[in-house]
Amino acid sequence: MAFAALRDELSCSICLNIYTDPVTLSCGHNFCWACIDRVLHTQDGGGVYVCPDCRTEFPERPALHKTLALRNIAQSFHCKEDEGEAVGILCTYCDSSVPAVKICLQCEASLCDKHLTKHSKSGDHILMEPTASLENRKCSTHKKMLEYYCTEDSTCICVTCCLAGKHKGHQVEPIDEVSEKKRMKLVNILEKLTSKRKETEKQVQNLKGQKRKVKEKAAGESERVTSIFKYIRRLLEDLEKSVLGEISRQMDQVVASVSELIQKLESQKEELSKGISHIEELCLLTDPLTLLQERESEKYDLCGAEERGNEDQRQASKDEGDSENEKMKDTNVNSVGKLDEGLISEMVHIKITDILMTINDELRCHEASGLSLDPNTASNNVSLSGDYKSASRTDSSQNLYEHPGRFTTHSQVLSTIAFSSGLQYWEVETNGSNYWMLGMCYPSIERNGPMSWVGASRKFWGLKREYGRYSVSHGPKVISLSPYSSANRVRIYLDYEAGRLSFYELCHPMKHLYTFKTTFTEPLHVVFCVWNQSWLRLRS
Repeated sequence: MAFAALRDELSCSICLNIYTDPVTLSCGHNFCWACIDRVLHTQDGGGVYVCPDCRTEFPERPALHKTLALRNIAQSFHCKEDEGEAVGILCTYCDSSVPAVKICLQCEASLCDKHLTKHSKSGDHILMEPTASLENRKCSTHKKMLEYYCTEDSTCICVTCCLAGKHKGHQVEPIDEVSEKKRMKLVNILEKLTSKRKETEKQVQNLKGQKRKVKEKAAGESERVTSIFKYIRRLLEDLEKSVLGEISRQMDQVVASVSELIQKLESQKEELSKGISHIEELCLLTDPLTLLQERESEKYDLCGAEERGNEDQRQASKDEGDSENEKMKDTNVNSVGKLDEGLISEMVHIKITDILMTINDELRCHEASGLSLDPNTASNNVSLSGDYKSASRTDSSQNLYEHPGRFTTHSQVLSTIAFSSGLQYWEVETNGSNYWMLGMCYPSIERNGPMSWVGASRKFWGLKREYGRYSVSHGPKVISLSPYSSANRVRIYLDYEAGRLSFYELCHPMKHLYTFKTTFTEPLHVVFCVWNQSWLRLRS
């Protein structure tokens, strides 16, 4: 029966013979290549091709895929059938070649289905699959069935070996009992191996999960570091422009001063040249009277050391000398300004220090976990999401129960967690609305009345966006920030001990908006304030 079933599985449904060069259609059915090709050829021109077995339709002539494994099995089966081996073990009692389905170890006979139904059902008659020769189950010395197991020699023996053979006197047990013991032992081993495999599979899954998390973490860290370096490059570029601008300003100032001095000295040089020419002409005069009557040359006596004959001449010479000395003083080269290298170095040092401090905070801090919004603080026109991460403003009242921590005047809500130490950051996502405020405040902030608005309280430090522009506030003090914003994510850094609260816009690259520097005296809650159709969401 098994042989016949196998032959049916290896037969082509078209020619009813064992497959020759079997091929497979996309529907999964197998045929001889020549058979299905002939069938498909008859279907040419019909507009559709049909599988002979399942009637699956194909709009185009289907591709024929060779199945090498099926071809090898069919060829092997063909060879055994031709050699008379395909039938395997034959029934002992049938005249024709009928394959056996069971073997009786007691009768030492092979049985087909027909003779199996007539066979004795006694417990001594042990039936097994016809997969091995009975010779393998007999003692090689006494040609009797192996019924016992010698535990000393760890081998199967017959009854003669047990009574008179070399195993006489040894500890022996029936094969069935030893086999059952071994089976139970194998079952125990199997259970342990199965348990070990499950544990190993669990470890593999855990490691795969860990590998996935490491990859995700690495991707996140890579993105964060890339953003940091973009931010550093932008800050350094801004610093470079600022310092170069200061150098250019100082240069223009010094150059203008030097140019003015050069102009004065050029004028003085021209006057001196005229005086030299005039005095040279006087030196060439031969008439003593003319030389002595020449008074113009006296104004070139820069030293003022020559004594005059009378007080008027002395005073006149003094006045002229003072005037000339004053002119020389105005054109003193040492009075020219220089580049303030100290100021330039200080600008670079201070800004680099700020950059390093910011980057140090970025690298040292960790993301705040477990942040959520406290429904006991949300005002009646603030709607919270199911996970208490998002807050939005609604025109209809939520009819919330009274609670001492609830805001009653303004559309605000606090976080459940308050920070009183450490260095951490978190992100907030917005829907792009132009009207919202977020930041941190003390738990002692008012909950109703005009001072309960976080933007008016000195117990609040926050960032506001209105009509696309940012501003920061601490109580009545409001500072407008110039850059126009189109991003919808903000990152907040808190260094509680250092008294620093910083806001960054998460664009490319990340942009620093503002840093508050103070001394915190109470724990700090995250606070949201929403207007119109705006919403804010914690991303930690």
